[in-house]
This record gives sequence, structure tokens and C-alpha cells, in this order.
Amino acid sequence: MPILNRAAELQHEVTEWRRHIHENPGLLYDVEETAAFVEDKLKAFGVDEVVTGLGRTGVVGIIRGKGESDRVIGLRADMDALPLEEITGKPWASKAPGKMHACGHDGHTAMLLGAAKHLAETRNFNGAVAVIFQPAEEGGRGALAMVEDGMMERFGIEEIYGMHNMPGMPLGTFAIRKGGIMAAPDKFSIRITGRGGHAAEPHRTADPIVIGSQIVGGLQMIAARNANPLRSVVVSVTQFHAGTTHNIIPEEAFLTGTVRSLDEGVRDLAENRIRQIAEGIAAAHDAKVEVEYERACPVTVNHADETLHAARAAIDIVGEKNVNTDVDASMAGEDFAFMLQARPGAYIMIGNGETAALHNPSYDFNDEAIAYGISYWVKLAEQRLTD
Repeated sequence: MPILNRAAELQHEVTEWRRHIHENPGLLYDVEETAAFVEDKLKAFGVDEVVTGLGRTGVVGIIRGKGESDRVIGLRADMDALPLEEITGKPWASKAPGKMHACGHDGHTAMLLGAAKHLAETRNFNGAVAVIFQPAEEGGRGALAMVEDGMMERFGIEEIYGMHNMPGMPLGTFAIRKGGIMAAPDKFSIRITGRGGHAAEPHRTADPIVIGSQIVGGLQMIAARNANPLRSVVVSVTQFHAGTTHNIIPEEAFLTGTVRSLDEGVRDLAENRIRQIAEGIAAAHDAKVEVEYERACPVTVNHADETLHAARAAIDIVGEKNVNTDVDASMAGEDFAFMLQARPGAYIMIGNGETAALHNPSYDFNDEAIAYGISYWVKLAEQRLTD
């Protein structure tokens, strides 16, 4: 089956919404303008219940179907932007200096609004659909904030589904997999305190630059020799700061980086080995070390049955050959993982065509994907809430 006729009819209107949201981005929880826009639209659609302020600035709309079932499924979109200066030059480019929708959350929000409008018009399902608009996906744990605010219990949500655009995937395609689809994106920092001195007398120092260099090398052994090669892990040092001039060995050096894993056991291993490697190398050189390890969101794990439901809806829209049901997992992170820990569900990728990469200042959501996204959400809701 092709995209829904009504989704195609909504294309122009939803594109205008998307571009309005793009022009007016907010970071993390500071998405009041977008949340107010969402609230106004949901009320205009005749959505049965609209609740604001969940997870600080999240919005949930409840659309009840024609039947008497008390089943509820959740459909989630994220609303926040990134701290980047946009360079697209588009007429709808960001009006907020240093802020832009470089991950397509404007498109996600607009597509779910389009689906909400269609579902509120037709109500061709038995039960209720919770359309969830989440703040602070980009590092703020907005999904967890909404879960901890009692969202699942308050609305009786039984299943939860998410969707993200993917540059490089052709328009009219979807991709999904059972199990881990996005990584746990942790970060670490290591402060080395040695003994500074004159660069001409290194024997009188405990050089934190040399020690830090050995730690950087040692950390590469986690993936190469400590972790099971069948269980992916990436350890990357992304900053190394030390020293002030050419002839002084400094007192301190500072390293920071990220760990990406698709398995909780490997995640534990990586954290433990980072501490052991840093402490062991520092001790061998008569230096001190402080290690901080911060766990962000967990692995995004798609539940088996719900993955099949999501794939079926996508196949009904674009055909089996255009749905990859065993896509490679991504080592990027996604805080929808917290919602998938709270309820069974699935997270799917939608093709965004040949656009700039996510988190790039040249990126812009491809509006031609909108009708496919609306159709997917509607089809999924109707299939999961059949009579």
C-alpha cells in the first residue's frame, strides 16, 4: 500500500508547521514555544485530553477511538534542538543564534502532529492513542523525566513507539531491528596530577603528559583485548588538555571521552577497566589520578513482538522490500531507551534521503519524508488498536 491519501493531503500544512518549529528552536527543557505550539494544535484538532508540563515541559495528547477498549498505546516525538549555529541559508533557518534543529526533531514533532490530526478526524481504532511530545532528548534525559512524572501510569500506556529520521536512507524506506538498536552513550573524564618542573630536567618530574599518553593507549585495549569481539564497544578519547608553554612540564593533565556499548555487561566492563587502567598507569609513575564516569541513557532495546508490529505497519506503507528488519545497530545514543525500559515497544528509523548528517550545521529535515511518517504512525495506531 502507498502512503495514506490524507497524509499526502496534509503534506503542505505539516511542512509549514515543521518550518515554523525549525525557525524557533529551544534547547533541552527550554522548549516552551514549541510545547505551546503543540498544545494549541492538539486542542484545535479536538484531541480529547491535552496535558502539559509533564517532565517539566513535555506535552501529551489523548485521542480516544470509536470502541470501548481501555487499551492505550504511546507514540513519541522529541522537541528539542542542538547548540549549533545554522549555516543552511534556508528561508526557514533558525532565528535563535547558536541554536538549530540539526537532528530533525522539528520533523519528528510535525509528523506526529500530522498523525494526531488524522487520528482525531477518523478515530478508526478501538482504545486510545497517547501522542507524546518530549523535551530534552539531547542529553537532558527528558524521556526519563516524563517516565518519572508518572506518564505511563497516568494514561495507562501499555506499549510505546518512537521514530527517528536517518540521512542517507532513501525516502520511502524504514529500518528496524530486534534487541539493541542504539547504544548506551556514557562519558568519562580523567584528571592526572603529577609533578611539574623544567622541561630540561624531566627526571625530577612525574610528567602527566607522558602518563596521560600511556592511559590513552591503554584505553584502546578495552575494545581490542578485554571485550568480547562479538559485543560491540567503542572507547574514544576526545579531549587532552595539558601544559602552558614549551619549556614547562605541567602539574596536571586532563582527558575526557566517551564509551558506547550495546550490552550492559560490556558497559560495566568498560567502566571498571577505565578506572583500573588509569589508576594502574598513574601509580606506576608516582602520580595521582581521579576518574569520573557518567552513565547517560541505557541501551535502546527494541522488544521482539513490538518490533514485528512496527515493521508490519511500515511494510503496509512502503512494501516489504523497503523495510530493513535487521539494520545494523548505531553507536549513537537515544533516551527513548528509558521509555522502552518502562514499557514494551520499538524504535524505528525513517529514510531522510541524501541530506547532511545529523548534528551538522548544514542539516535540514527533508519535508518529503513527512507523508511517510504520518502514514506510519496512523497505520501503527490502527493496527495495534483493532476491534
